[in-house]
Amino acid sequence: MNAPINSAKPKQPRRPARRHGAKKRLRRRIVESKAATWIAAWYVRTAIGFARLLGRRRAAALAGWFTRLISPLIPENKIGAANLAAAFPEKSEAERRRILKGVWDNLGRTAIEYAFLNEILADFRVHRMDKGPVTATGLEDFLRIREDGKPALLFSAHLANWELPATIAERFNLQLTIMFRVPKNSLIAEDLMKLRNEMMGDLIPPRFGSAFEIADIVARGGHVGLLVDQRRNGSPLMPFFGRPALTSTFFAQLARQYDCPVHGVRAIRLPGDRFHVELTPAIELPRDAGGEIDVTAATQKINDVVEGWVREHPEQWLWVHDRWRTTFGRR
Repeated sequence: MNAPINSAKPKQPRRPARRHGAKKRLRRRIVESKAATWIAAWYVRTAIGFARLLGRRRAAALAGWFTRLISPLIPENKIGAANLAAAFPEKSEAERRRILKGVWDNLGRTAIEYAFLNEILADFRVHRMDKGPVTATGLEDFLRIREDGKPALLFSAHLANWELPATIAERFNLQLTIMFRVPKNSLIAEDLMKLRNEMMGDLIPPRFGSAFEIADIVARGGHVGLLVDQRRNGSPLMPFFGRPALTSTFFAQLARQYDCPVHGVRAIRLPGDRFHVELTPAIELPRDAGGEIDVTAATQKINDVVEGWVREHPEQWLWVHDRWRTTFGRR
């Protein structure tokens, strides 16, 4: 007997990836359009103007509350929750949710505090750093870096209000060159650049040749500050919170090439709308058999320092950044 003929039509292959790619391209065109750029800039400028009417403390509290409120609707909230679950398996789900709410609160406050950086630092005194809305430790090292005529490298992380260390360096008259990311919105980037130029040192955006600019500054005895806690595509995988993460070795390569002092600097958000900025003593980086700084081991040591900072104040770090993604496309 012949086998029955299957009269069903063959299934058509699905094309979800193509449809998803088309939607993504459409969304990108909308977001990057002139109209969207203007609307986003208008919203940010209006929010900052309204914040100045409210005053720093009320505006920061409102921004933190609003960001916590809408955080479940933001796609990065899932990234933050997954990152916290992997980093802190010993914590309960309720504890991790509390930390994630704190992350969004800190982000909301940090965004609105751009309008008040001058006010936050108004009472900061270089020779009396134990009082006021911003306190600091590491006076001796700040002054030594400024006066010794030698190059120095400072690394930091996206903790609390991460703009404060650079503004305090400016208050110390410590000439510091900082590499920073430019917002995609050109109007917002223009506003941000104006603010940063008024309150910080020299700024270099990441672009072709910027690494050579940074290296030249160090070679001439300058001081460079870099945020080292973000994913860098094309970099080697190194452990961070026990998981492999793409980690730039550029900072350690500079340290090896110029064999200059390396310091960590971080901001800590305190109760009562206060901050503490901490500059560590010079950190001894691992060296190879020839006595030169070991780039891989040094990068790992810096990773470990940043991890220690994050563990102290997990709600103040940028968990919603996709730090552990190891592919170029989005998940």
